[in-house]
Amino acid sequence: MNTGKFRDQNWYPYAVALCIGAAFFVLLTQLDSLLGAVGTFIGYFKAVILGCVLAYLMNPLSRRFAKSVFRGVRAERVRWTLSVILTVLTAILLLLLLLGLLIPQLARSILAFAGNFDGYAESLQKWLSSSGLPLAGTALDPQRLSALSENAMKELSAFVRENASRILSTAAGAGKNVVTWVIALILSVYLLSAKDSLKAGTLRLLHALLPEKRANGVIEFFRRCDGILVSYVTDSLLESVIVGGANAVFMAIFGMQYVGLISVVVAVTNLIPTFGPIVGGVVGAFILLLVDPLDALLFIAFTFVLQFIDGYVIKPKLFGGALGVSGLLILIAVIVCGNMFGVVGVLLSIPIAAISSFVYSDYLLPALERRRK
Repeated sequence: MNTGKFRDQNWYPYAVALCIGAAFFVLLTQLDSLLGAVGTFIGYFKAVILGCVLAYLMNPLSRRFAKSVFRGVRAERVRWTLSVILTVLTAILLLLLLLGLLIPQLARSILAFAGNFDGYAESLQKWLSSSGLPLAGTALDPQRLSALSENAMKELSAFVRENASRILSTAAGAGKNVVTWVIALILSVYLLSAKDSLKAGTLRLLHALLPEKRANGVIEFFRRCDGILVSYVTDSLLESVIVGGANAVFMAIFGMQYVGLISVVVAVTNLIPTFGPIVGGVVGAFILLLVDPLDALLFIAFTFVLQFIDGYVIKPKLFGGALGVSGLLILIAVIVCGNMFGVVGVLLSIPIAAISSFVYSDYLLPALERRRK
């Protein structure tokens, strides 16, 4: 059949546009089902994906060890193997050290918070009653808070009894996730060990599929993406450690309670772009408000100062312009990626915005300008 005759007909472009529009409409109407199916399919490869992510995150440290600690080892294969082993041991030791420092502090903070819940609720009730705010009938009505504090343990016990099976199911799911992470860690070691052969095989396949110039362009593109991702991950982790440590020092100097709990919350939420520091500040202020309203006010004031320093001093020093994108683009990326992919999308919104920015400026615009000439 000669398709050229159809393409020459006046109705052909409209038919193609109609078919594309119909396919797009069906895709949008079935988007939830399609995303659910894709999510289920990807779930089968969860351990493999996590293993690839862990290997990617540990690769820069392995390269650093290979160039510094084991640079005297002449055999390249032996040098890389020793670097991978040291990287895995370092990651495990850091994780155990972090858990050893944080878990006791968090446990003490949570137990103390639970034990003093009634006193905190009473303090909050008195403060709200004396504030003169129109809170009657709202969730912050002092009478409602009083009833809540009196029935909190009863409600908690009833909740545990009524949802025992769900709690056990959640615990089983958590245990399954632990096993998945262990498998992913083992797989990441194999991936790092076979890094050179995997890289050589991928490059060979790429050159076999594409012309030399196009293959080199694809390699350069992924090299730039790799630089953005590595810079973002390392700088974000360092930034969160600095912010969480500064918060802990401030709270310790002023003798505030729950230093470990609140500082961990501040450090973790600081990883989330734009809205993360706000969430961490609100959570920390609310916990301190139950203990001492003055501590809450001091904490909020320090949070504003710390975020100002972070935004205008720490971030520019760490990121240095390698990820320089406009605030509007970051905000749009946070909203869109968060709606599409949840917490993971929010965490990756800044590198996605940075990659989109250089793709637009270095690839899309030049291509459109060449077509115009």
